[in-house]
Amino acid sequence: MKLSKIKLSFLIIFLVLLIDQVVKVWIKTHFTLGQEVHVFGNWFIIHFVENNGMAFGFEFAGEYGKMFLSLFRIIAVGVMVWYLFRVTRKEAPAGFIVSLSLIIAGAFGNIIDSAFYGLIFNHSYGQVAQFLPEGGGYATFLHGKVVDMLYFPLIETQYPDWIPWLGGEEFVFFRPVFNIADSSITTGIFLVLIFYRKFFAETTERKKEEPVEDSPAETTE
Repeated sequence: MKLSKIKLSFLIIFLVLLIDQVVKVWIKTHFTLGQEVHVFGNWFIIHFVENNGMAFGFEFAGEYGKMFLSLFRIIAVGVMVWYLFRVTRKEAPAGFIVSLSLIIAGAFGNIIDSAFYGLIFNHSYGQVAQFLPEGGGYATFLHGKVVDMLYFPLIETQYPDWIPWLGGEEFVFFRPVFNIADSSITTGIFLVLIFYRKFFAETTERKKEEPVEDSPAETTE
């Protein structure tokens, strides 16, 4: 049975959100902040961190900055969902629908952390967080922290001494710690940039070529 584009989109969003949230809740309720487990040697590590900001651990400082970022995410996801419904009614390639769905799912996954984790968990500093603790959560609505855990330090070395300011300093690739939602966003964006830029160009060109409806003629006495 062939899925319609909108059903395929909802399925992708649901599965990504399910996997993302199951992993995050498991990490939050089994690890203390900073705890790590080496999965494959030193190049794939489960390392529990939390961040206040954007994907891959980048920060957006301040209480108001956090609120602004959370609200921006919600508005951006709303716009993308509206756009998703629009393009599914047109001749959008299935791959483009998949890419857009991955971006929406990832963004929504991190919104859930920011909106609700501060309410339903206590902090993870030196302790394993509890779900729905008696004393309440560690933050208010939209001020929760995003849970990250995937760490791939594939290369660990030092900058050559001849490089100004950085010579002798530690170099790690890939340093950021991220989560399933971040991966989903990044995958969706790369798919769009690599395979579907032409789709954007064509739809924009068709929009320009659409005839403009004549305004009603002015009535005369």
